[in-house]
Amino acid sequence: MSKDKRGLVGSLVRWCVTGLVLAWSLVALSLVALRWINPPITAVHIQRRVQAWIDKKAYHKRYTFVRLNQISADLQHAVVAAEDARFFQHHGFDWRQIQLAAEEDLDGRRTRGASTITQQLVKNLFFGTGRSFLRKGAEITLTPVAEFTLGKKRILELYLNVVEWGPGVYGAEEASRFWYGTAARKIGHDRAARLAAILPAPLKRVPERMNDYSVRILERMRQMGW
Repeated sequence: MSKDKRGLVGSLVRWCVTGLVLAWSLVALSLVALRWINPPITAVHIQRRVQAWIDKKAYHKRYTFVRLNQISADLQHAVVAAEDARFFQHHGFDWRQIQLAAEEDLDGRRTRGASTITQQLVKNLFFGTGRSFLRKGAEITLTPVAEFTLGKKRILELYLNVVEWGPGVYGAEEASRFWYGTAARKIGHDRAARLAAILPAPLKRVPERMNDYSVRILERMRQMGW
């Protein structure tokens, strides 16, 4: 390779690295701002709208941000029990679940994910539902930023408000109204468990069909003192 070509490649690499650092810094600053500002839109919102446009399908977004105290304790507990039982103990990564998931991968019987609520929040806000090594790397480096700047209460509030709960349905308030015709603050034990049960596949699952899984979530809640 000639000296000129090496210089060009070096410049491109430097520009790419600089661009990635600037993009990461912008996202990190956005996380800091989310300590006080409720997100008007997320990467998943944009992704679903684009997908609907490409597929030429109707799309109606339901998204209402409410304070954590406007979401019933039962629904908060059900989501934590279902998605990240050690949420209040870890600092962004649940190393126990990561180890279990890795062991299941080695045995060829992967049945669980290892992403915490904090990791899922970062992904929902900035990266959508796609998978790539670059996205995962950014998510891993931004998770400690979210934990440090937002704190557990705000992370849970943000997650419960932005997570996808059905076709065009985002957040606990709209999920409660869409599936049960009531406000999130009025959701009780059974309905909370059923709503939490659809989170792994919100575009395919229906709360009233989640009989077995909702029972398991209720049992986890009982074991956790809820």
